[in-house]
Amino acid sequence: MASHQGSTQLREYFADKQIRTTCEALMKFFILLATLLMSQSIWARSYVIFSMTQDLSMGEENEVIRKNYYVNVGASQGVVKDSTLDVFRIISIQNPYDNKKRVNYKVKIGELKVLHSSDDAAIAMVKSFEKEDTPIFELPQFMIGDHVSISVN
Repeated sequence: MASHQGSTQLREYFADKQIRTTCEALMKFFILLATLLMSQSIWARSYVIFSMTQDLSMGEENEVIRKNYYVNVGASQGVVKDSTLDVFRIISIQNPYDNKKRVNYKVKIGELKVLHSSDDAAIAMVKSFEKEDTPIFELPQFMIGDHVSISVN
């Protein structure tokens, strides 16, 4: 009888231990899942041109007006001096034949060359602007809000 009672207690002990282990594993899983979901915004960060400066025109013939573009991507993301950044414009068009659904196109419009890079930002100048085989743009130059990404060759 004592043997039977001891084996019952042993079974209950292992059953409780297994339940505790399962609960701990589930808690760890949900904590990991919550952490990943909250940090998703860090991974999905969008890099854009956030400001621009240019020389003032003096009205001279054949004058070249220099422009600097400020982007929110920098050394923390691997951008250094002379890096090339691809520039994209989002073109959003409403389709009247498909329940007025909006269609977004991400079109490469050119490249920037980095002049200076700090931790989370960089200053760049125009390296090239796509003129052939591209859609018509409202402004044929880079604008604040255009998206940038690091060019990988």
